Amino acid sequence: MKFYYVYIVKCSDNSYYTGMTNNINRRIFEHNSGKNQDCYTYNKRPVELVWFETFSEPTQAIMVEKKIKGWSRRKKEALINEDWDKLVKYSKNYTEFGKDALRQAQDDTSSTSSV
Repeated sequence: MKFYYVYIVKCSDNSYYTGMTNNINRRIFEHNSGKNQDCYTYNKRPVELVWFETFSEPTQAIMVEKKIKGWSRRKKEALINEDWDKLVKYSKNYTEFGKDALRQAQDDTSSTSSV
């Protein structure tokens, strides 16, 4: 059976990059070796693998990769840290919960240390 991986790497500038591959070790090596000069991570090396999940279906992996790419930094950090309460909190719709909920979430983020 072939496996597919959705992963998040932390770049040297503290940004995150989300990707998908069928060989996680090879892909991290490619990011760090600078194989592709057009890649987001090229000028942000070295990168560190901080999260990944394994899938058996490529369409499922692609769907999860696209979803995570649309997430905020704090939501990605909640996933990386396995902080399920914050992940749920940061998933709430801004228009449904309003500015007060957004302000509280930002206060929570600023009061915690960065990854």
